[in-house]
Amino acid sequence: MEKPLATGAVMPSGRPLARAMAQCVDPASCGPIVELGPGTGAVTAALIEQGIQPSRMVLVEFNPSFCRLLRHRYPETMVVQGDAYALKRTISSLLRQRAAAVVSGLPLFNKPLRSRLRLLADAFALLSPGAPFVQFTYALVSPIPRTLSGVRFQASERIWLNVPPARVWVYRKA
Repeated sequence: MEKPLATGAVMPSGRPLARAMAQCVDPASCGPIVELGPGTGAVTAALIEQGIQPSRMVLVEFNPSFCRLLRHRYPETMVVQGDAYALKRTISSLLRQRAAAVVSGLPLFNKPLRSRLRLLADAFALLSPGAPFVQFTYALVSPIPRTLSGVRFQASERIWLNVPPARVWVYRKA
């Protein structure tokens, strides 16, 4: 609550939202799973429950306190303290193969559209063809304009059991 623009949420994602995001990732897919802005690890836990091996996960977190917490809770994951909005520079040298998914808990609407589009482009450059970029938002609309060419969009129903209610968007390069 003290730093809403830095954290992006007043509380961690609820289990229904975390599960909805995790269900967008195929545990049988090959390659690392990149999570952006994992915070305290609510979505991380849901991904592991979904069948993702922790050793496949690359968690990109800006907040050093959250990084320490994540390293303690999920010692088998790779926790990278860095700026997810500079995704290529932050992790491209760490990935040995294309990512199977990017799962984002970043507060995209707190950034200008240009920054959001650059993040999506950077993520698509790291993803395997057809792999998902999974994003949630509390807003009624997509944080990425639906008119953007070359991108397929898919939205979940509102997740009313989350506080506040949220929606999961999945973007794939067309």
